[in-house]
Amino acid sequence: MCIIVFITDYPVVDRTLNYLKLTFVADKPPPPRFAYQEVLMAVEASAEYIS
Repeated sequence: MCIIVFITDYPVVDRTLNYLKLTFVADKPPPPRFAYQEVLMAVEASAEYIS
């Protein structure tokens, strides 16, 4: 399995969940934006070695 896209625009996520008639309640708030960017950079760096 490979992640091919991240949806980061909250209104798009909300519309998609509503369309699919799904609900989602987070156990805790998302990490700060800075931590999120570090995770994305790590994923991009490791993806270079996969192919």
